[in-house]
Amino acid sequence: MSARTAVRRPALAAGATALVAAVAGTVLMQPAAYAVPAADGGTLKITMGAPVPNTPLTRGGAASTFELTVTNPSDKAAPFHPWIHGLPAGPSRLRSQDVSFKVEAVDAPATDAAVGQQDGGWQGLFHPRGKKIGDGFEVPAQGKLSWKVTVGLGKDYPTNNGDLKMEASTYARELAPGGGASLTFTTDPAVKAGKFTTAFDPATPCEGSTDTDCRELNLKYRADGEGTFDTELATFLRIGGPKPADTDGLEVRARVDGTWRQLKGESGNFELPRTGKGFGAASGERSVRLQVKLGPKAKPAQRTEFDVAAEFGHAEGNKVPFASAVTKIQLAAAAPASPSPSPTPKASTSASASPSPSPSTTATATATAATTTTTTTTTGGSSGSLAATGADSRTGLFAALSAALIAAGGGAAWLGARRRKATQS
Repeated sequence: MSARTAVRRPALAAGATALVAAVAGTVLMQPAAYAVPAADGGTLKITMGAPVPNTPLTRGGAASTFELTVTNPSDKAAPFHPWIHGLPAGPSRLRSQDVSFKVEAVDAPATDAAVGQQDGGWQGLFHPRGKKIGDGFEVPAQGKLSWKVTVGLGKDYPTNNGDLKMEASTYARELAPGGGASLTFTTDPAVKAGKFTTAFDPATPCEGSTDTDCRELNLKYRADGEGTFDTELATFLRIGGPKPADTDGLEVRARVDGTWRQLKGESGNFELPRTGKGFGAASGERSVRLQVKLGPKAKPAQRTEFDVAAEFGHAEGNKVPFASAVTKIQLAAAAPASPSPSPTPKASTSASASPSPSPSTTATATATAATTTTTTTTTGGSSGSLAATGADSRTGLFAALSAALIAAGGGAAWLGARRRKATQS
Protein backbone atom coordinates (compact mmCIF):
# COMPACT_ATOMS: atom_id res chain seq x y z
CA MET A 1 0.00 0.00 0.00
CA SER A 2 1.39 3.43 -0.92
CA ALA A 3 1.83 6.14 1.69
CA ARG A 4 -0.71 8.27 -0.18
CA THR A 5 -3.33 5.51 -0.03
CA ALA A 6 -2.64 4.85 3.64
CA VAL A 7 -3.18 8.52 4.45
CA ARG A 8 -6.29 8.85 2.32
CA ARG A 9 -8.26 5.88 3.69
CA PRO A 10 -8.86 7.33 7.20
CA ALA A 11 -10.06 10.56 5.60
CA LEU A 12 -12.50 8.64 3.37
CA ALA A 13 -13.73 6.66 6.36
CA ALA A 14 -14.31 9.86 8.31
CA GLY A 15 -16.18 11.39 5.38
CA ALA A 16 -18.38 8.30 5.08
CA THR A 17 -19.12 8.41 8.81
CA ALA A 18 -20.08 12.08 8.56
CA LEU A 19 -22.38 11.36 5.62
CA VAL A 20 -24.14 8.52 7.42
CA ALA A 21 -24.45 10.67 10.52
CA ALA A 22 -26.00 13.50 8.51
CA VAL A 23 -28.60 11.18 7.01
CA ALA A 24 -29.32 9.65 10.42
CA GLY A 25 -29.83 13.11 11.92
CA THR A 26 -27.01 13.04 14.48
CA VAL A 27 -24.83 15.91 13.29
CA LEU A 28 -26.55 18.73 15.15
CA MET A 29 -26.25 17.36 18.69
CA GLN A 30 -24.99 14.42 20.70
CA PRO A 31 -27.04 11.20 20.38
CA ALA A 32 -27.70 11.21 24.15
CA ALA A 33 -29.81 14.34 23.72
CA TYR A 34 -32.35 12.53 21.53
CA ALA A 35 -35.39 10.59 22.56
CA VAL A 36 -34.84 6.85 22.26
CA PRO A 37 -36.97 5.58 19.33
CA ALA A 38 -39.56 2.95 20.13
CA ALA A 39 -39.02 -0.53 18.74
CA ASP A 40 -41.56 0.10 15.97
CA GLY A 41 -40.65 3.74 15.22
CA GLY A 42 -39.96 7.14 16.74
CA THR A 43 -42.02 9.49 18.89
CA LEU A 44 -43.05 12.33 16.55
CA LYS A 45 -46.44 13.02 14.99
CA ILE A 46 -47.20 15.20 11.92
CA THR A 47 -50.45 17.04 11.18
CA MET A 48 -51.40 18.93 8.00
CA GLY A 49 -54.01 21.70 8.06
CA ALA A 50 -56.62 22.42 5.40
CA PRO A 51 -55.20 24.14 2.29
CA VAL A 52 -55.98 27.79 1.59
CA PRO A 53 -57.56 28.38 -0.84
CA ASN A 54 -59.21 24.99 -0.68
CA THR A 55 -59.89 24.82 -4.42
CA PRO A 56 -58.62 22.60 -7.27
CA LEU A 57 -55.14 23.32 -8.57
CA THR A 58 -54.77 24.40 -12.19
CA ARG A 59 -51.72 23.90 -14.41
CA GLY A 60 -49.64 27.05 -14.11
CA GLY A 61 -52.31 28.64 -11.88
CA ALA A 62 -52.60 29.72 -8.24
CA ALA A 63 -51.03 27.63 -5.49
CA SER A 64 -52.46 26.51 -2.15
CA THR A 65 -50.90 26.79 1.31
CA PHE A 66 -51.31 24.51 4.30
CA GLU A 67 -49.70 24.37 7.73
CA LEU A 68 -47.51 21.42 8.66
CA THR A 69 -46.87 20.80 12.36
CA VAL A 70 -44.66 18.20 14.03
CA THR A 71 -45.26 17.40 17.71
CA ASN A 72 -42.89 15.69 20.16
CA PRO A 73 -44.77 14.26 23.19
CA SER A 74 -41.64 12.72 24.74
CA ASP A 75 -39.49 14.09 27.55
CA LYS A 76 -36.40 14.45 25.36
CA ALA A 77 -35.60 16.49 22.27
CA ALA A 78 -36.05 14.54 19.05
CA PRO A 79 -34.55 14.93 15.57
CA PHE A 80 -36.82 15.65 12.61
CA HIS A 81 -35.88 15.20 8.93
CA PRO A 82 -39.05 16.19 7.02
CA TRP A 83 -39.89 14.59 3.69
CA ILE A 84 -43.00 15.20 1.57
CA HIS A 85 -43.68 12.68 -1.18
CA GLY A 86 -45.79 13.78 -4.16
CA LEU A 87 -47.91 10.94 -5.60
CA PRO A 88 -49.88 11.81 -8.75
CA ALA A 89 -52.85 9.80 -9.97
CA GLY A 90 -51.79 8.67 -13.44
CA PRO A 91 -48.89 6.98 -15.23
CA SER A 92 -46.50 9.87 -15.97
CA ARG A 93 -43.46 10.51 -13.80
CA LEU A 94 -43.24 13.99 -12.28
CA ARG A 95 -40.35 16.31 -13.05
CA SER A 96 -39.09 18.77 -10.47
CA GLN A 97 -40.78 21.69 -12.27
CA ASP A 98 -44.17 19.97 -12.43
CA VAL A 99 -44.95 20.91 -8.81
CA SER A 100 -43.97 24.22 -7.21
CA PHE A 101 -42.84 23.92 -3.60
CA LYS A 102 -42.16 26.60 -0.99
CA VAL A 103 -41.69 26.33 2.80
CA GLU A 104 -41.81 29.20 5.31
CA ALA A 105 -41.08 28.79 9.03
CA VAL A 106 -43.91 29.73 11.43
CA ASP A 107 -42.71 28.38 14.76
CA ALA A 108 -39.39 26.88 13.67
CA PRO A 109 -35.85 27.93 12.72
CA ALA A 110 -35.42 29.73 9.39
CA THR A 111 -35.87 27.14 6.67
CA ASP A 112 -34.70 26.34 3.13
CA ALA A 113 -36.49 23.94 0.79
CA ALA A 114 -35.50 21.80 -2.19
CA VAL A 115 -37.04 19.24 -4.54
CA GLY A 116 -35.52 15.79 -5.00
CA GLN A 117 -36.35 12.90 -7.33
CA GLN A 118 -34.91 9.81 -5.69
CA ASP A 119 -36.14 6.60 -7.37
CA GLY A 120 -38.14 8.67 -9.85
CA GLY A 121 -40.55 10.11 -7.30
CA TRP A 122 -41.23 13.77 -6.51
CA GLN A 123 -39.97 14.71 -3.04
CA GLY A 124 -40.13 18.00 -1.19
CA LEU A 125 -37.36 18.37 1.40
CA PHE A 126 -36.69 21.19 3.88
CA HIS A 127 -33.92 21.83 6.38
CA PRO A 128 -32.45 24.57 8.61
CA ARG A 129 -31.27 27.56 6.58
CA GLY A 130 -27.53 27.57 6.04
CA LYS A 131 -27.28 23.83 6.64
CA LYS A 132 -26.89 21.04 4.12
CA ILE A 133 -29.79 19.21 2.51
CA GLY A 134 -30.20 16.21 4.77
CA ASP A 135 -29.56 18.10 8.01
CA GLY A 136 -32.51 17.93 10.38
CA PHE A 137 -34.34 20.03 12.95
CA GLU A 138 -34.54 19.52 16.71
CA VAL A 139 -38.06 19.28 18.11
CA PRO A 140 -38.04 20.26 21.82
CA ALA A 141 -39.30 17.84 24.45
CA GLN A 142 -43.06 18.26 24.91
CA GLY A 143 -42.88 20.81 22.09
CA LYS A 144 -43.66 21.34 18.43
CA LEU A 145 -42.44 23.07 15.25
CA SER A 146 -44.61 24.37 12.42
CA TRP A 147 -44.24 25.66 8.84
CA LYS A 148 -46.39 27.00 6.02
CA VAL A 149 -46.04 24.85 2.90
CA THR A 150 -47.18 26.17 -0.48
CA VAL A 151 -47.84 23.80 -3.39
CA GLY A 152 -48.91 24.47 -6.99
CA LEU A 153 -48.94 22.78 -10.39
CA GLY A 154 -46.44 23.71 -13.09
CA LYS A 155 -47.78 24.61 -16.52
CA ASP A 156 -46.48 21.30 -17.91
CA TYR A 157 -47.99 19.06 -15.24
CA PRO A 158 -48.76 15.92 -17.32
CA THR A 159 -52.19 15.88 -18.95
CA ASN A 160 -52.62 12.16 -18.18
CA ASN A 161 -52.08 12.76 -14.45
CA GLY A 162 -54.92 13.80 -12.18
CA ASP A 163 -55.11 14.54 -8.45
CA LEU A 164 -51.91 15.04 -6.48
CA LYS A 165 -51.49 13.39 -3.08
CA MET A 166 -48.86 14.86 -0.72
CA GLU A 167 -47.63 12.50 2.01
CA ALA A 168 -45.64 14.02 4.89
CA SER A 169 -43.16 11.83 6.74
CA THR A 170 -39.45 11.60 7.60
CA TYR A 171 -36.68 9.53 6.06
CA ALA A 172 -35.04 8.57 9.38
CA ARG A 173 -37.77 6.52 11.15
CA GLU A 174 -38.58 9.36 13.55
CA LEU A 175 -42.39 9.11 13.59
CA ALA A 176 -44.55 7.21 16.03
CA PRO A 177 -46.72 4.49 14.48
CA GLY A 178 -49.43 6.24 12.46
CA GLY A 179 -47.62 9.55 12.88
CA GLY A 180 -47.62 10.53 9.20
CA ALA A 181 -50.19 12.69 7.41
CA SER A 182 -51.37 13.40 3.86
CA LEU A 183 -53.41 15.83 1.75
CA THR A 184 -54.90 15.27 -1.72
CA PHE A 185 -55.16 18.21 -4.12
CA THR A 186 -57.68 17.91 -6.93
CA THR A 187 -56.86 19.30 -10.36
CA ASP A 188 -58.77 21.47 -12.80
CA PRO A 189 -59.63 20.35 -15.37
CA ALA A 190 -60.40 17.09 -13.65
CA VAL A 191 -58.68 14.13 -15.28
CA LYS A 192 -59.86 10.54 -15.26
CA ALA A 193 -56.44 9.07 -14.64
CA GLY A 194 -55.64 5.75 -16.23
CA LYS A 195 -52.88 3.17 -16.21
CA PHE A 196 -50.13 2.02 -18.52
CA THR A 197 -49.99 -1.77 -18.84
CA THR A 198 -47.55 -4.03 -20.65
CA ALA A 199 -46.95 -7.78 -20.97
CA PHE A 200 -45.09 -10.38 -23.03
CA ASP A 201 -46.82 -13.12 -24.99
CA PRO A 202 -45.31 -16.60 -24.46
CA ALA A 203 -42.03 -17.10 -26.33
CA THR A 204 -42.04 -19.05 -29.60
CA PRO A 205 -39.37 -20.31 -32.02
CA CYS A 206 -38.05 -17.57 -34.26
CA GLU A 207 -39.75 -16.95 -37.57
CA GLY A 208 -38.57 -19.42 -40.19
CA SER A 209 -36.47 -21.44 -37.74
CA THR A 210 -36.83 -24.29 -35.26
CA ASP A 211 -33.34 -23.94 -33.77
CA THR A 212 -32.98 -23.61 -30.00
CA ASP A 213 -30.57 -20.67 -30.24
CA CYS A 214 -33.32 -18.12 -31.03
CA ARG A 215 -36.63 -17.21 -29.39
CA GLU A 216 -39.26 -14.74 -30.55
CA LEU A 217 -41.24 -12.51 -28.19
CA ASN A 218 -44.20 -10.21 -28.67
CA LEU A 219 -44.24 -7.23 -26.29
CA LYS A 220 -47.66 -5.58 -25.90
CA TYR A 221 -48.48 -2.27 -24.22
CA ARG A 222 -51.37 0.15 -23.92
CA ALA A 223 -52.63 3.13 -21.91
CA ASP A 224 -56.14 3.97 -20.74
CA GLY A 225 -57.68 6.99 -19.07
CA GLU A 226 -57.61 10.59 -20.27
CA GLY A 227 -54.68 12.64 -21.52
CA THR A 228 -51.49 11.58 -23.25
CA PHE A 229 -47.76 11.27 -22.58
CA ASP A 230 -46.04 14.56 -23.36
CA THR A 231 -42.68 12.98 -24.28
CA GLU A 232 -41.50 10.10 -26.40
CA LEU A 233 -41.43 6.80 -24.53
CA ALA A 234 -38.15 4.93 -24.35
CA THR A 235 -38.18 1.14 -23.93
CA PHE A 236 -35.19 -0.86 -22.76
CA LEU A 237 -34.83 -4.63 -22.89
CA ARG A 238 -32.81 -6.04 -19.98
CA ILE A 239 -31.62 -9.65 -20.28
CA GLY A 240 -29.90 -11.50 -17.45
CA GLY A 241 -28.47 -15.00 -17.19
CA PRO A 242 -27.18 -17.11 -14.29
CA LYS A 243 -23.77 -15.48 -14.80
CA PRO A 244 -23.01 -11.98 -16.13
CA ALA A 245 -20.92 -13.43 -18.97
CA ASP A 246 -23.94 -15.41 -20.23
CA THR A 247 -25.31 -12.29 -21.92
CA ASP A 248 -22.13 -11.61 -23.90
CA GLY A 249 -22.76 -12.12 -27.58
CA LEU A 250 -26.57 -12.01 -27.37
CA GLU A 251 -28.26 -10.44 -30.38
CA VAL A 252 -31.69 -8.77 -30.38
CA ARG A 253 -33.74 -7.86 -33.44
CA ALA A 254 -36.99 -5.90 -33.65
CA ARG A 255 -39.59 -6.04 -36.41
CA VAL A 256 -39.84 -2.48 -37.76
CA ASP A 257 -41.98 -1.67 -40.81
CA GLY A 258 -41.99 -5.32 -41.84
CA THR A 259 -38.21 -5.74 -41.58
CA TRP A 260 -36.09 -7.33 -38.86
CA ARG A 261 -33.69 -4.67 -37.58
CA GLN A 262 -30.65 -5.43 -35.42
CA LEU A 263 -30.67 -3.43 -32.16
CA LYS A 264 -27.58 -1.91 -30.60
CA GLY A 265 -26.69 -3.01 -27.10
CA GLU A 266 -24.22 -4.74 -24.84
CA SER A 267 -24.15 -6.74 -21.60
CA GLY A 268 -27.79 -7.73 -22.11
CA ASN A 269 -29.12 -4.14 -22.43
CA PHE A 270 -30.84 -3.03 -25.62
CA GLU A 271 -32.94 0.02 -26.52
CA LEU A 272 -36.07 -0.71 -28.54
CA PRO A 273 -37.60 1.69 -31.07
CA ARG A 274 -39.21 4.64 -29.28
CA THR A 275 -42.92 5.39 -29.07
CA GLY A 276 -43.87 8.83 -30.34
CA LYS A 277 -45.02 11.72 -28.16
CA GLY A 278 -48.77 11.82 -27.53
CA PHE A 279 -49.31 8.12 -26.80
CA GLY A 280 -52.58 7.52 -24.96
CA ALA A 281 -55.81 5.55 -24.89
CA ALA A 282 -56.70 6.60 -28.44
CA SER A 283 -53.46 5.00 -29.66
CA GLY A 284 -54.84 1.55 -28.89
CA GLU A 285 -52.70 -1.46 -28.09
CA ARG A 286 -49.22 -1.50 -29.58
CA SER A 287 -46.88 -4.45 -29.93
CA VAL A 288 -43.23 -5.00 -30.78
CA ARG A 289 -41.99 -8.33 -32.12
CA LEU A 290 -38.53 -9.21 -30.87
CA GLN A 291 -36.02 -11.96 -31.50
CA VAL A 292 -33.34 -12.89 -28.95
CA LYS A 293 -30.56 -15.02 -30.40
CA LEU A 294 -27.22 -16.48 -29.38
CA GLY A 295 -24.73 -14.71 -31.65
CA PRO A 296 -21.41 -16.12 -32.88
CA LYS A 297 -19.64 -14.84 -29.75
CA ALA A 298 -22.26 -16.02 -27.25
CA LYS A 299 -20.96 -17.84 -24.17
CA PRO A 300 -23.60 -20.46 -23.18
CA ALA A 301 -22.61 -23.93 -24.38
CA GLN A 302 -25.71 -25.63 -22.99
CA ARG A 303 -29.36 -24.77 -22.45
CA THR A 304 -29.54 -21.60 -20.33
CA GLU A 305 -32.52 -19.76 -18.86
CA PHE A 306 -32.57 -15.98 -19.24
CA ASP A 307 -34.69 -13.40 -17.42
CA VAL A 308 -36.06 -10.81 -19.84
CA ALA A 309 -37.54 -7.47 -18.73
CA ALA A 310 -38.91 -4.60 -20.81
CA GLU A 311 -38.86 -1.23 -19.03
CA PHE A 312 -40.84 1.81 -20.20
CA GLY A 313 -39.88 5.36 -19.25
CA HIS A 314 -39.89 8.92 -20.54
CA ALA A 315 -37.23 9.58 -23.17
CA GLU A 316 -36.46 12.93 -21.52
CA GLY A 317 -36.96 14.60 -18.16
CA ASN A 318 -37.60 12.06 -15.40
CA LYS A 319 -36.36 8.90 -17.12
CA VAL A 320 -36.85 6.41 -14.28
CA PRO A 321 -39.05 3.57 -15.66
CA PHE A 322 -42.73 3.73 -14.75
CA ALA A 323 -43.82 0.30 -16.06
CA SER A 324 -42.23 -3.04 -16.88
CA ALA A 325 -42.99 -6.54 -18.16
CA VAL A 326 -40.99 -9.67 -17.36
CA THR A 327 -40.68 -13.16 -18.80
CA LYS A 328 -38.19 -16.03 -19.13
CA ILE A 329 -36.71 -17.73 -22.18
CA GLN A 330 -34.36 -20.66 -22.70
CA LEU A 331 -31.62 -20.65 -25.32
CA ALA A 332 -29.16 -23.34 -26.36
CA ALA A 333 -26.57 -23.55 -29.11
CA ALA A 334 -28.06 -24.80 -32.36
CA ALA A 335 -27.29 -28.41 -33.28
CA PRO A 336 -24.53 -28.65 -35.91
CA ALA A 337 -25.81 -29.22 -39.42
CA SER A 338 -25.46 -32.79 -40.75
CA PRO A 339 -22.82 -32.93 -43.53
CA SER A 340 -24.21 -33.69 -46.97
CA PRO A 341 -23.00 -37.03 -48.46
CA SER A 342 -20.19 -36.71 -50.99
CA PRO A 343 -20.05 -38.91 -54.09
CA THR A 344 -17.34 -41.60 -53.91
CA PRO A 345 -14.94 -40.99 -56.80
CA LYS A 346 -13.88 -43.82 -59.04
CA ALA A 347 -10.20 -44.54 -59.45
CA SER A 348 -8.76 -43.32 -62.72
CA THR A 349 -8.23 -46.10 -65.28
CA SER A 350 -6.95 -44.00 -68.12
CA ALA A 351 -3.38 -45.24 -67.71
CA SER A 352 -4.31 -48.95 -67.73
CA ALA A 353 -6.76 -48.60 -70.63
CA SER A 354 -3.86 -48.90 -73.08
CA PRO A 355 -1.76 -51.88 -71.92
CA SER A 356 1.89 -51.95 -72.90
CA PRO A 357 3.26 -55.09 -74.61
CA SER A 358 6.10 -55.21 -72.12
CA PRO A 359 6.56 -54.06 -68.52
CA SER A 360 7.19 -50.32 -68.45
CA THR A 361 8.58 -48.65 -65.38
CA THR A 362 7.35 -45.22 -66.47
CA ALA A 363 3.81 -46.30 -67.30
CA THR A 364 3.34 -48.21 -64.04
CA ALA A 365 4.63 -45.35 -61.91
CA THR A 366 2.40 -42.81 -63.63
CA ALA A 367 -0.74 -44.92 -63.26
CA THR A 368 -0.18 -45.60 -59.54
CA ALA A 369 0.66 -41.98 -58.71
CA ALA A 370 -2.42 -40.61 -60.50
CA THR A 371 -4.78 -42.94 -58.66
CA THR A 372 -3.34 -42.14 -55.21
CA THR A 373 -3.37 -38.36 -55.74
CA THR A 374 -6.98 -38.25 -56.96
CA THR A 375 -8.30 -40.35 -54.09
CA THR A 376 -6.52 -38.30 -51.44
CA THR A 377 -7.71 -34.91 -52.66
CA THR A 378 -11.39 -35.86 -53.01
CA THR A 379 -12.16 -37.77 -49.81
CA GLY A 380 -12.85 -34.52 -47.95
CA GLY A 381 -16.03 -33.86 -49.92
CA SER A 382 -17.00 -31.54 -52.72
CA SER A 383 -15.18 -28.59 -51.17
CA GLY A 384 -11.85 -29.99 -52.28
CA SER A 385 -10.43 -30.07 -48.75
CA LEU A 386 -8.49 -33.09 -47.63
CA ALA A 387 -9.91 -35.88 -45.53
CA ALA A 388 -9.36 -35.57 -41.79
CA THR A 389 -6.59 -38.17 -41.75
CA GLY A 390 -3.59 -35.97 -41.14
CA ALA A 391 -2.91 -35.69 -44.87
CA ASP A 392 -2.01 -32.38 -46.43
CA SER A 393 -1.20 -31.04 -49.91
CA ARG A 394 2.13 -32.83 -49.95
CA THR A 395 0.65 -36.34 -49.54
CA GLY A 396 -0.01 -36.83 -53.26
CA LEU A 397 3.57 -35.96 -54.13
CA PHE A 398 4.92 -38.42 -51.56
CA ALA A 399 2.60 -41.15 -52.85
CA ALA A 400 3.72 -40.62 -56.44
CA LEU A 401 7.38 -40.79 -55.50
CA SER A 402 6.77 -43.96 -53.47
CA ALA A 403 4.97 -45.58 -56.39
CA ALA A 404 7.82 -44.70 -58.74
CA LEU A 405 10.38 -46.18 -56.37
CA ILE A 406 8.36 -49.39 -55.98
CA ALA A 407 8.01 -49.72 -59.74
CA ALA A 408 11.71 -49.04 -60.27
CA GLY A 409 12.58 -51.67 -57.67
CA GLY A 410 10.39 -54.22 -59.44
CA GLY A 411 12.12 -53.52 -62.78
CA ALA A 412 15.56 -53.96 -61.23
CA ALA A 413 14.56 -57.31 -59.73
CA TRP A 414 13.27 -58.52 -63.14
CA LEU A 415 16.55 -57.52 -64.87
CA GLY A 416 18.61 -59.29 -62.17
CA ALA A 417 16.63 -62.49 -62.64
CA ARG A 418 17.24 -62.43 -66.46
CA ARG A 419 21.01 -62.03 -65.90
CA ARG A 420 21.22 -64.94 -63.46
CA LYS A 421 19.25 -67.16 -65.85
CA ALA A 422 21.56 -66.27 -68.77
CA THR A 423 24.67 -67.03 -66.71
CA GLN A 424 23.34 -70.40 -65.59
CA SER A 425 22.56 -71.43 -69.13
